[in-house]
Formats: sequence, C-alpha cells, structure tokens
Amino acid sequence: MFSRLPFSFMFLFVMITGTLLSLSSSHWLGIWAGLEINLIGFLPLLVYQKSMMESESGVKYFIIQALGSALLMFGSLSMYSLFFTWEMSKISSIYLVGMMIISCGLCMKMGLFPFHFWLPSVMAGLPWMSCLLLATWQKLAPLFLISLLMEVNSIYWFVLVFCVISAGSSLMGGIGGMNQTQVRSLLAYSSIGHLGWLVFACLYGDWLMKIYLFIYILISLCIFISLYYSNLSMMKDLNNLGNQYYSELGIMVMLLSLGGLPPLLGFISKLLVVLSSMNGSMWGILFILIMGSLMSLFYYLSLFFSLVLNKIKSNGKLNHIYLISNNLLSLGLLINLMGGLMLMTTGIIENI
Repeated sequence: MFSRLPFSFMFLFVMITGTLLSLSSSHWLGIWAGLEINLIGFLPLLVYQKSMMESESGVKYFIIQALGSALLMFGSLSMYSLFFTWEMSKISSIYLVGMMIISCGLCMKMGLFPFHFWLPSVMAGLPWMSCLLLATWQKLAPLFLISLLMEVNSIYWFVLVFCVISAGSSLMGGIGGMNQTQVRSLLAYSSIGHLGWLVFACLYGDWLMKIYLFIYILISLCIFISLYYSNLSMMKDLNNLGNQYYSELGIMVMLLSLGGLPPLLGFISKLLVVLSSMNGSMWGILFILIMGSLMSLFYYLSLFFSLVLNKIKSNGKLNHIYLISNNLLSLGLLINLMGGLMLMTTGIIENI
C-alpha cells in the first residue's frame, strides 16, 4: 500500500488532523486552515511511487485545490467585510455573491458539477490506495460544509442551485462513464454521480446523508482493496484473472452494488433518498438523479454480461456448470444478506 517509512504515517496523521479541524471549526478561517492542512498531508501520499503519471496527477490536484481554496478565502473575506465576523451562523444570506463564491470553492474541491472535469484525469494516474483516499476521505470536509451551508441558508434559490448541481453531477457521472475502458476513470465518474446523490440527500437531513456516505465508503473500501490486490487497471484485465472466478465475481458484484442494482447494498442508500424525498417538490431533480444512476448501472451491467459470456465461451460445459454452481452460491449469500439489510432499513424508515 503506502510506503512504510515513518513520514507516510506522519503525512497521514496531518491529513486526518486537517479534516477534523475543518469539521470541528465554527468559522470560515478555521475551516480554510483545516482544508489547507489536509492538502499538505494528502499531496505527498499521492506521489509515493514517484512515477510520471502520479506526478502529473499530483500537480493537477494541487492546482485545482489551490484554486478552490482561493475561492473559499475570497468568499469568506467578502462576507467578513460586510458582517465583520467569521462565524458561519452569524453570517446573513442576503449577500448572494459571497455565498455563491464559497459554494463554488467547495464544489471545486470536491469535484461536483460543473467543476467535475479534473477528477477522472487525476484518478487515472494514481495508485489504488490514493484513489481510495481521494474518493472517500477527501470528500468528507467539503460535503459536511455544504450540508451546513444549506442548513444555515435554507432559502429557495440556494437550495435550488444545489439541486441543479446534484442533478448535473448524477448525469455527468452516468454519461461520462459510458465510454470508459480504464477502471480508475470509471470509478471517478461513479464518484461524481454519488456526490450528486449525497448533495441531494443533504436537503432532507444530516442523518440521510451520513447513512448514504457510510454505505458509499463501505462499498468503495471493498472495491478499491479488491482492485489493489487483483492489480487491475483496464476493463479487459478482468478476463485475465485466470481461474480466479471468485475474484471476478466479487469485483463485479461490488461494482453492481456501487451502481445501485437491487437488492444489493448500494441500492439501499438510493432507496432511502427516494423514500425521503417522496413528500417533497423536487420530482424533476429526483428523476434526473435516477436517470443518471440508470446510466451508471447500464455500463456496469454491460461489463458484467460481457464477462460472463466470455467465460461461457472460453470454458467447457462442465467447467461452466461448476462455475455457475459456485457463483450461484455466492450470489445467493450476497442477495440474502443484502435483502435482509434492505428489509431492516425499510422497517427503520417506517418507524421513523
């Protein structure tokens, strides 16, 4: 994974400290300082293998994060010049320009639409563990800050702007992943689509966003660790795993779960958001979110069926029957487990 030298653990500690400082701070200056500390700790972890692609991705990531930090600081200073306070709760939402500049800075740092262009190219050149941190941990602070912004400024235009951002992120995540052959870029577009769902979930409460985020991090952790040990980089490499049928099946089931195929775990998080928004007025936004998820599920299913058909073609009939029996056992266990989780979650929602 990471280098075992002591400085790797030091930078990991600095990265975690910066995120916790941003999440625990109540004013914009502390939030900005925490994000910068997080960036200082994360950048050396991007380039620990010292390859050209890692260096290119590291420079791209640094430029984007620096621009996002500049927007965040500029918006915060413009708000401070009017209200003479850094406290988030005491800043009025009357000054629309400052709020939009701060929101643009956070969206750029996280890779939300329309600032999503950098994420696939950056992830394409990174090792798997750096991709895991970029897709999960690095999203925590900006996402919780956006949720807090929507709580403090729950006016219609501000909520509508983030609804459009969430819908655009879901669509871009679905459309962008259609023609991808590299696994890292595909997972980057999938991350963009899930960020759209996470921002939309913020409209209906922190608990919904936290549940969705926990499920997404859990699935991403399983996928990235499996891909790390399988040493996959392109989609066609799935056919080169030899007789590692369980590895192929496990990776594909986790990808389908990430796409939201029922009754797997990834479907539960989307079901929670849909059920929570049934009484709202954002039907058009919800429809666009579902369309983006269906596009994502389409290319995962296409990959799954092409893999299965190639295995049927390359293996004999007896091997094929043996493969199907083992895979059906694994799928049965997964579906029963995830189906039970889905029923349990539905019961919790009804009680709430």
